[in-house]
Amino acid sequence: MSRFWSDAVQGLSPYVPGEQPKLPDLVKLNTNENPYGPSPRAIAAIAAENGDNLKLYPDPNSDRLKGAIARLHALEPAQVFVGNGSDEVLAHAFLALLKHDAPLLFPDISYSFYPVYCKLYGIAAETVPLADDFSIRVDDYLARPCGAIILANPNAPTGRALPRAEIARLLRAKPDAVVVIDEAYIDFGGESAIPLIAEFPNLLVIHTLSKSRSLAGLRVGFAMGHRELIDGLERVKNSFNSYPLDRLAIVGAEAAIDDTAYFDATRQRVIASRERLTGKLEALGFEVLPSSANFIFARHPGRDGAELAAALRERSIIVRHFRLPRIDQFLRISIGTDAQCNRLAEALAEILK
Repeated sequence: MSRFWSDAVQGLSPYVPGEQPKLPDLVKLNTNENPYGPSPRAIAAIAAENGDNLKLYPDPNSDRLKGAIARLHALEPAQVFVGNGSDEVLAHAFLALLKHDAPLLFPDISYSFYPVYCKLYGIAAETVPLADDFSIRVDDYLARPCGAIILANPNAPTGRALPRAEIARLLRAKPDAVVVIDEAYIDFGGESAIPLIAEFPNLLVIHTLSKSRSLAGLRVGFAMGHRELIDGLERVKNSFNSYPLDRLAIVGAEAAIDDTAYFDATRQRVIASRERLTGKLEALGFEVLPSSANFIFARHPGRDGAELAAALRERSIIVRHFRLPRIDQFLRISIGTDAQCNRLAEALAEILK
């Protein structure tokens, strides 16, 4: 600790991102990146913008990008908020919409940035245990008083998805609480809550372009909801950073949003690879949770999770292992190309021998 730090900094336990190792012949399956590159249209748009205009500030409102998102999801541009990755969008949501006298509720096993934001902004929070099968039970949230609720759907790191009807039931029962649905992985198999926005003014849905649109390096995320919620986010954004998205990010994101054919083709390839890898791991004796994401969550009844992760690393295959209660025997494995998935399965078969 430093004597120059403020009291707020002294007490923080920052989020730890997935490792970005530099190993020869690496199979990197630890950070849920898309194995396929961005839309060629996005790359072309970025290249075209990469010129003299960089001397000028970008559009502070990212109006063209908001328009593309609104068209895709049958919304109005005023119902869309954009930010520098979905993590920044989440940060603004925590401060603008989730800080109340009553506690914020989220699962005991979920995206580990949630408790970090609570600590950073002084938000009272309570975790709600997942069921024994690692699913979210809406009834557990209905039984508790709260100021707001945030759920990752599909959940991370489990990959399990909550049906849209259950989200609607939660929204209907908690009309005075903001409910944030973090849909970072929704394009790989879940039911989006976006169609519920018109009916429920307390719903905010957050997306990222990092996963299904292969733009993790560009850092673009967005939120969708009732105008009142979006206005709250804009007030925080404009008190923090009025130009969050640069010119390259705006044009690249817009092109990626518009290229629905490429988006559909690559996400379907990831889904197919996920199902094939699940079958291979189950044949090796692994328990694999039902996944609607671009990763799987798996454990082996006869081998320690940390030991498996270490043995894979010795073979230049990196997966994510969490030393946390209830899930310390699981590996979170991002879906790579079929060649990468095959190499992983072959390495696990060798290790298990």
